[in-house]
Amino acid sequence: QVQLVESGGGLVHTGGSLRLSCAASGGTFNGIGWFRQAPGKEREFVAKINFSTRGTYYSDSVKGRFTISRDNAKNTVSLQMNSLKPEDTAVYYCAASISRYIRTTPSDYDYWGQGTQVTVSS
Repeated sequence: QVQLVESGGGLVHTGGSLRLSCAASGGTFNGIGWFRQAPGKEREFVAKINFSTRGTYYSDSVKGRFTISRDNAKNTVSLQMNSLKPEDTAVYYCAASISRYIRTTPSDYDYWGQGTQVTVSS
């Protein structure tokens, strides 16, 4: 049974940092994406990593502030978030894809975690 479990969310002040982790088990994936959803808004792409190419890609809103990485030994994917802003406040989800091509649309992902809340106070 595939399981994705996010951790590391919390409350920080503007300019602070958080590190989210996504622990994956029960399956083989080609990549992981991080998405976020704020109240009243659609789920949006944040970052992704392709396990085959080791390529990463970020949304314009987080580029230069967030870093996605994979720890093979721990079978986890992390999202380091620096210089956080109030507009980063959302529930953050990790999602796994079995597709060869790792994309930025939620519907392209096969498995989802339960989400972790990130709140950035001004």
